[in-house]
Amino acid sequence: MTNESGTQGSVTPAGHYFSPDPQVQSAPSQVELALPDIKLTLGTDRGVFAGQAVDYGTKLLLLDGPEAVETDSVLVDVGAGYGPIALALASRNRNATVYAVEINSRARELCAANARAAGLDNVKVLAPEDFPPNLKIDRIWSNPPIRIGKKALHELLTLWLSRLGSEGSAHLVVQKHLGSDSLASWLETQGYGVVRRGSRKAFRLFDVSPNK
Repeated sequence: MTNESGTQGSVTPAGHYFSPDPQVQSAPSQVELALPDIKLTLGTDRGVFAGQAVDYGTKLLLLDGPEAVETDSVLVDVGAGYGPIALALASRNRNATVYAVEINSRARELCAANARAAGLDNVKVLAPEDFPPNLKIDRIWSNPPIRIGKKALHELLTLWLSRLGSEGSAHLVVQKHLGSDSLASWLETQGYGVVRRGSRKAFRLFDVSPNK
């Protein structure tokens, strides 16, 4: 089975990267996140998204996404996995608080360990239900879990986008053949502004904002 990047993913339902408690046997390893301004060695494992290498869509989002934010911003990585997006955001935005939100308990443990190893104390790793309910978000970054299915994906995005502040925005990377354009159209029908930031190889990047 492949994940949304087309790379090898989990092979059983119990080990799926969007399972809260993957049952596939652990096999810890390491991957490299190499960007022009950041180089991190990240612990990973079976049963998490892109466990064999940092997903290309994730790297594209980090390469072509928006610039660093203002001091004290609240940034959220929805579906953080073992933390490549969250840790890159925390490295680039040292005065921001970065919430790494992830349903997969194994991935959360890895993300927290990776943040500690990198000395990034501005990362908070949470299960979705533990996110402060009244906290307004300045920016959401996500390589969303397309394979959870359209209905579940729409529910997930509706929840998190509703938490954006009035000047907030979301930055998504979605693979073309997994419905990037139809997702953009759906977001527009829900009243969000959608701008295509870029397109490279099999992926599109979208900036999403609440309509004023």
